[in-house]
Amino acid sequence: MANKILIDPVTRIEGHLKVEIEVDQGAVIDAKCTGSLFRGFELIMKGREPKDAQQLTQRICGVCPQSHGLAASLSLEKAFGVEPPENARILRNLMQGINYVMSHILHFYQLAALDYVKGPDTPPFIPRYNGDYRLPKNINDAAVNHYVQALDIRKKCHEMLAIFGGKMPHSMTSVPGGVTEKASVDKIVSFQWRLKEISYFVDNVYIPDVMAIAKIYEDYFKIGAGCKNFLSFGVFPQDKAHKSKLLKQGTYLNGQDSDMDAAQITEQVKHSWYKSETTGKNPTQGFTSPQVDKKDAYSFVKAPRYNGLPCEVGPLARMWINGDYRKGISVMDRIAARALECQKVVHALEEWILQLKPNEKTCTSFDPSAKCEGAGLTEAPRGSLGHWIKVVDSKTENYQIIPATNWNCSPRDDANIRGPLETALIGTPISDIKHPIEAARVIRSYDP
Repeated sequence: MANKILIDPVTRIEGHLKVEIEVDQGAVIDAKCTGSLFRGFELIMKGREPKDAQQLTQRICGVCPQSHGLAASLSLEKAFGVEPPENARILRNLMQGINYVMSHILHFYQLAALDYVKGPDTPPFIPRYNGDYRLPKNINDAAVNHYVQALDIRKKCHEMLAIFGGKMPHSMTSVPGGVTEKASVDKIVSFQWRLKEISYFVDNVYIPDVMAIAKIYEDYFKIGAGCKNFLSFGVFPQDKAHKSKLLKQGTYLNGQDSDMDAAQITEQVKHSWYKSETTGKNPTQGFTSPQVDKKDAYSFVKAPRYNGLPCEVGPLARMWINGDYRKGISVMDRIAARALECQKVVHALEEWILQLKPNEKTCTSFDPSAKCEGAGLTEAPRGSLGHWIKVVDSKTENYQIIPATNWNCSPRDDANIRGPLETALIGTPISDIKHPIEAARVIRSYDP
């Protein structure tokens, strides 16, 4: 007889995701991901001054607000036809890049590693599932110590973003047209000397810890494959025209690489708490209309699809599409790809900080259009992020957002096809239904 298990909440620090799995004969046979919070930022934006989006939408997430603020600014720049100066491109890369580094370190040490590392019997290391904690004592104890060290490193990452962003979380300076903060010599030096310590930690602590765990938990290279389709909007432009990016735009569908076309994106809501007439639309025509009593619905997360297919997004997707990591698709591949992406970004930061031209222009002034629309596509640490805006009579007529977790943790779509995480859970072995640590490892590999 099958057993139903509820993992709620999934996240250790913040979040509104629960996962229900059905286990039969020691393996998962069904899974449902439920986003239990209605955020409603699309409705909050309606009728407001369009430039409010850069500040308001950062409140969607306390971990990656920088990406939401950037996506909002990019959407308005497309709508208003404004091009930021070169110094602004570099400053944005620096701010978003250090937010990536902070987020990846957070994911490993504070969220995912505790499924493999057994800490002392005191919070935040408990409560925890019982499980196969296999690490040798020396490696385990080192990882516990690094948990504490990672908190200090993350604090310094926040300080670095605040140097050019004013504060963190919810920075102030990345706006439509560029960045309002000038790159003075003292700010460049302040960022740079902190970066040396961050870079050392990534190279000599984070990467070795991940590799040690990956070696001992080799079986997790065979668990949690998911849909095996990848999507990336691309991130960290290397030129003013945004033609070249550190992590490129593209898709990997049914085993084939191809270009990305945003027109192929739809949001489906058959199993989401939204009115049925909103389903199957591209965000340029989509709208948000909740219906909490909808039959057969089980999530406030919509089901984004690319050309009708579920797609995994995030570090593994980006590194795969970029050609940096193609070893496999699994729980441990996600963790390894995230660490290697963090290393790639932190070393790119070392180059970008040297490209800044002190005290040169960082923002372009413009006259807002009374009627226009635009899309801001970027990559948050967790994956592809899109903001779409339509302006009528100088007010926001429509605003649509697809965050990364919507892609990864979507419910079934209109064709009853599972989302990436739901698919990844199918077949996962569960040794103890009261302590489903194996399922938790699959779920947290996506950093939901």
